[in-house]
Amino acid sequence: MWEGSVVSLHIAREASAPMDSVPSVRAVPGHGLEGDRYFLGTGFYSARPSWGGREVTLIETEAVAALLGGVQNAEGHRLGITLGPAETRRNIATVGVPLNHLVEREFWVGPVLLVGTRLCEPCKHLDELTQPGVMAGLIHRGGLRARILSDGVIRVGDAIRPKGG
Repeated sequence: MWEGSVVSLHIAREASAPMDSVPSVRAVPGHGLEGDRYFLGTGFYSARPSWGGREVTLIETEAVAALLGGVQNAEGHRLGITLGPAETRRNIATVGVPLNHLVEREFWVGPVLLVGTRLCEPCKHLDELTQPGVMAGLIHRGGLRARILSDGVIRVGDAIRPKGG
């Protein structure tokens, strides 16, 4: 059994805007995180069908830290990418949480119940907003998309644990 925690929370009011770190945020089933671009319908992908949902996204801080020494260019040189959790464009940065294992599983983030819907693979838009190589470095480690099943406020420091755990 594992238990992790929320390291930081991020929202952006509109597409491509820098993500703001917040100490807490209300999660609303069927809508997302209050104040976030997808909650407001102003996200980069808001006009496209949200297969897998865009209510909330999570990323492991361990994956972000691995970018520093792990990404190589075509010539095999390490790129040494430094990226903060907010720059990943994900809403919840975690530590100690096996996100890839939570697809189609329910889990708690503080008092809020979520269900993982699919991996949140990085896209070219992320490279454009950050730096070349970020997309390649986060393939299969870009986080998790989730649906919100219960209303509540998520706070930095909240425990993350599997449902029933």
